Amino acid sequence: MEKKINNSIIKLIQGNITKEEVDAIVNAANSSLMGGGGVDGAIHRAGGPAILAECKEIRNSQGKLSTGQAVATTAGNLKAKYVIHTVGPVYKGGHKREPELLASCYQKSLMIAKEKGCKNIAFPSISTGVYGYPMDKAAKIALSTIAKFLEENSSIFEIRMVLFGEEAFNVFQKTLQEL
Repeated sequence: MEKKINNSIIKLIQGNITKEEVDAIVNAANSSLMGGGGVDGAIHRAGGPAILAECKEIRNSQGKLSTGQAVATTAGNLKAKYVIHTVGPVYKGGHKREPELLASCYQKSLMIAKEKGCKNIAFPSISTGVYGYPMDKAAKIALSTIAKFLEENSSIFEIRMVLFGEEAFNVFQKTLQEL
């Protein structure tokens, strides 16, 4: 499913983000930047040691990455130019700035992609795995933040939401239709 905003497209895909051929792949990282489980582990495994090496350099120069922030590294063996690492919030009921922090993940990642001259970017559903963010709430924040960015910026032509599993795809599809 797709939705056009200005001259750009938001596209929903059910699949594996590590297989996407885009300028940038967004990684739902942990604050250590040292890899982990879920999307983070899959990106590090598929991308190879170059990603971890750059993450270590970033970690050594600035410490852990704060929730809602983002940084870019090489994409290593992935079919992308960059991996943009962002740390989503752990969901604790929605009253600990989680919506604001989740929106920041998408905003900061999109700004980095714009700065790097990316024309297309692939996002996972940030924070909806082990961080426990409810899929419906996360989908509304993700898609509305992306849509707002595209209304104000025309530099990125395609934003893909690469969703793992039918349930996530269906929730995002319903949310995109309502947008």
